[in-house]
Amino acid sequence: MPRDDMTSPLIQKIGRQALLTFRGLGSADPGKGFSDNLAQLRKLVSEIRAEDLKIRPRKNKTTPPPISVPHNPPVTYMHICETDAFSMGVFLLKGGTGIPLHDHPGMHGMLKVLYGKVRIMGFDKMEAPADLPPPPQPYQRSSVLRAALRSSGEYGDGSPPCLLSPHRDNLHQITAVDGPAAFLDILAPPYDPDDGRDCHYYKLLPPGAR
Repeated sequence: MPRDDMTSPLIQKIGRQALLTFRGLGSADPGKGFSDNLAQLRKLVSEIRAEDLKIRPRKNKTTPPPISVPHNPPVTYMHICETDAFSMGVFLLKGGTGIPLHDHPGMHGMLKVLYGKVRIMGFDKMEAPADLPPPPQPYQRSSVLRAALRSSGEYGDGSPPCLLSPHRDNLHQITAVDGPAAFLDILAPPYDPDDGRDCHYYKLLPPGAR
């Protein structure tokens, strides 16, 4: 369960509820039981605060540190726990930085801002037109992926958790605005390239570009 230096009664509850929600979840319609458990998990996650995980935003310095990827990465990940059913951790973003557009193949996700503000743009993958030959990979033709903008908005520590599913908002990009930001991230099931759940990164192209 959660690592010792980020343990709190609430994060323990979140971990147990995430296990209950996502354990044994298959590709078929999960049904009402899943919806009820997901609603309870969302309620618990909405209560989490930065103090519960003993993190706080870094103070701004007059002179910025020299750029050094090993020592000053723009995005840092703090692992909390991982099971066969889900993974949980915290992303810390420097102001103006973010996580590029990426996907979560066959996965559910929940994101809760702990401090700062982030802008999230979510996209839905679109099926290829019927008159085109079958793509080499699902939803993909050559190196171009067709997707529709599903949602766009800014989230702060008072915002409800942001949700994604295998077919809704599964592609998204996250950018810190107005300073540093951090968010709790739950993914279910975890990434596993051997099981077809590898992360792919994308670049937005103008409409009509090929």
